[in-house]
This record gives sequence, structure tokens and C-alpha cells, in this order.
Amino acid sequence: MKNKFAAQLYTLRDELEKDFPGVLRELKKMGWAGVQISGLRGYSAEEIASVLKETGLGTAGMHIGIDRFRGELDTVLEEARLFNTKDLILPGLPESVRNEEGYKAIRSEMNEIARKLAPQGYRISYHNHAWEFDTVIDGKSALEYLLEPVADNALLAEIDVYWVKKGGGDPVSFITPYANRMPIIHLKDMTNDERQTYAEIGTGVIDFAPILTWGERNGIEWYCVEQDVCPGNPMDSMQISLNNLNKLADQLAK
Repeated sequence: MKNKFAAQLYTLRDELEKDFPGVLRELKKMGWAGVQISGLRGYSAEEIASVLKETGLGTAGMHIGIDRFRGELDTVLEEARLFNTKDLILPGLPESVRNEEGYKAIRSEMNEIARKLAPQGYRISYHNHAWEFDTVIDGKSALEYLLEPVADNALLAEIDVYWVKKGGGDPVSFITPYANRMPIIHLKDMTNDERQTYAEIGTGVIDFAPILTWGERNGIEWYCVEQDVCPGNPMDSMQISLNNLNKLADQLAK
């Protein structure tokens, strides 16, 4: 399981601006198996790919904004080739399309792209926040509509368990329908106070043991840790999260 723990690089966005290659090398020293790309911060894809190869870090997919899916798909695919990943993830949607009509259009559009790229082995997933629970479509939340586990829906899940909790759901119950339809899951903890804000894995209220257990049985290839805001140095937060995940993995292996 430890070979599936990846760091979502959005957590370290400020550090990447200063020294993207150095951050990757430090994450490898920490013990991370992979990283999830979320923008290149002014560096070239070739330069980052070279450091990934040097360190042996895997790539747990790439977060790609809707505008890049629409206007830069060839460039995105070249980056994916360089980073040796087949997973392209839409990391949310502009507020202007967060309505029934918008979500329906996005599901149709992303399915069209997914089917076009499937022969090349690419997979398209959607990463949620809490706002998808604010819209109901056909009796279900917009998120459940987007990710509906039916044969004619090629849009896969990248569930963020923190945002499910924030939206009032139970993470384990919510992810259950997406067995073998979620190659990557986002792990993020929530503080045990009235703020209900971001916390290092293992320090908050979310129970990750059943999530990891489910993941090992149902096709999770990467457990990706993201902490949108950290209380201090984000590298320290990522180290805490990895340490606690490794301890949990050891406990589950017994």
C-alpha cells in the first residue's frame, strides 16, 4: 500500500514557484511514492519529467482545467506522455456552470473527450468539492450525476473525502458505488473543531482505515494527499500526513 501514497503538489504551490525540482527531490526523501501534478509553475514539462525520472517518483495523474481540455489537449497529452501517466483529472468547475444545465453539458463534453482518448489508454476523472452537493439533478446530487456508475458514463471518480464530509456525507458510504471506477482518491483530514478546516492525515475526525481497506479491494491505484491550507510549513504537514499513513498501512497489514 505504501507504494501508492502520492503528494498532491497544489499543497506545495508556493514552494514549487521557488524550486520545483528541489521539492520533488525532498518529497522522494520523505518517502512519497508519487506526486500528482497541478500546474508547472513556470517550469517546462521536460524539466519536471527529468526530475521525476531521476527520483523515481510516479505520477498520480494530472489536474487539468476545463479550458486546457478544450484548447490545449494535444499539449496536455504530450505532458502526460512525458510524466508517464494516463490519468487526466478535471479538478472542479467555474461557478458559472454549477447548475443543472451546466453539469449536464460538462458530463456530455467530458464523456466525448474520454471516449476519444480511451483507445490511447487515457482515463478522465472528476475531482469534487462540496459545492456539487448544492445542486440536485434527477433526484441525486450533481456529483453523483457526473460520476453515475453506469456503462455509458466514461467519467471516472476522484473523490475527495474531506469535501464529502464537508458536504454532510459519510466518506466510506459515498465512495462505495465507485468500485473499480476510481483509480485515484484524494485523502484530506478535517479538524475536530468548529472550523472544520484542513488538517494533516491522522490528526482530525476522518477515519481513514476503512477508506484504505475499501481502496485495496476496489481498484484504487493511488492515495493522493492534498492539504489546501497548512498551519505552518506545508512540507512539515506533508511529512506528518505520510508518517501517519505509513503507520496506518502497517496496522492494516497485520
